[in-house]
Amino acid sequence: MSLRCLSHSLARLGRKSLGGSAKRSLGVPGRRSLVTSISPEVTAFLATNTTKYHNGEKSPRLFSDNEYLARLARLRQTMESKQVEACVLTSIHSVCYFSNYTYCSMGRPYGLVVGGPGTGNGMTIANLVDGGQPLRRSFGDHVLYTDWTKDNYFLAIKEALGDVKGNIGVEFDHINLQNYKKLAAALPNCNLVDISQELMANRMIKSKEEIEVCKLGAAIADIGGQACFDAAKEGVQEWEVASVGVAAMKAEIAKQAGHRAELLDTWIWWQTGALNTDSAHAPSTTRPLAPGDIILMNCFPMIQGYYAALERTMFLGHVDDASLKYWEDNIKVHLRGLELVKPGVKCSEIADELNEMVLSQGHIDLRSFGYGHTMGLVSYYYGREAGLELREDVHTVIEPGMILSMEPMYTVPYGKPGAGGYREHDILVVNEDGSVENITKFPLGPEHNVIPL
Repeated sequence: MSLRCLSHSLARLGRKSLGGSAKRSLGVPGRRSLVTSISPEVTAFLATNTTKYHNGEKSPRLFSDNEYLARLARLRQTMESKQVEACVLTSIHSVCYFSNYTYCSMGRPYGLVVGGPGTGNGMTIANLVDGGQPLRRSFGDHVLYTDWTKDNYFLAIKEALGDVKGNIGVEFDHINLQNYKKLAAALPNCNLVDISQELMANRMIKSKEEIEVCKLGAAIADIGGQACFDAAKEGVQEWEVASVGVAAMKAEIAKQAGHRAELLDTWIWWQTGALNTDSAHAPSTTRPLAPGDIILMNCFPMIQGYYAALERTMFLGHVDDASLKYWEDNIKVHLRGLELVKPGVKCSEIADELNEMVLSQGHIDLRSFGYGHTMGLVSYYYGREAGLELREDVHTVIEPGMILSMEPMYTVPYGKPGAGGYREHDILVVNEDGSVENITKFPLGPEHNVIPL
């Protein structure tokens, strides 16, 4: 139903039920009101809490129907083991993982209900502001809630769940306390239980289709890296270089996956100089490049929520001796880390061995974060799977189907010889036969990444 048809239908409903006589004063004592009454048609329209909006046919999705069916089947197995009757998933990554729909919150809550009557292959809970997009992009069904009354979102969830009673799975690592309380109040006959850790464990093992998308992302990141390398010249500002790389990556995404994926959220952090490279995640600025600058290049193509990354240390024109030593030392740690990633090894064991190597170099105090993390449904604004990070406190055993990064970084404080940040980043796929494939092909090191003036 179109919005115009919905409006006309509600207007007719209002005239019939209210007889055209319902009016409400909006006046404030001592102040003249702009509107003195509300028409019955508007009253009826604002009484709409939820609706469905069909506008166009289903869009092509990033993965096959069988891929989404397999994901939902694993979810139902998890629900059975947790004695969960239904799930209300609220995170961007979970909604995208099970439905293909990557929502844009803009302050509004979104979700996916699986397990209620009529939810079938999942029902996305979206806002009317998105029109027909949620249904077109979703694998399953949808329901939209309106902005006319606060907390219609929870009404939509309640409608999707129907008479379901018992345990309802939610993501404790995403839902905030306020919405948790509102959801519990909307479902008084249900008990909210955490299912986030099980969902995370499922996402950490990638399917063949997911691995192919991640390989495509890595290849596109390499294209962005080369575009940045070619655009980097003395006097060119950071954001200008980044823009060239982003344009190159988006063009390739459009060419390779544009009919299946939304072109959203692809970005580059092109960081230069001793100060702006001390952070792993510093935005590009208007700083112009100068000869001898240290550069951190971070290319991030996003294919329908699926993230890939290429990160390299570079220098413009020349590299001084102190900087060269830190750069080469960090590369040694990076290369050793690539050798350590294999099935049967714990994440913490990799971190422990690399720590000893860093200590032997005399750089242990220059570290600021772990040595790597998962890839896939990852973003700077919705995070990643905490269970698969190459850190000292993560004891997950690496298995076939996992995809990880290797990205050691040293940061030398400003004012010291060689000041700045040094980082390399490759993506590793753990194959079914136990082999480990590095799908990042962009070269690293001084022999390749000193940009000529």
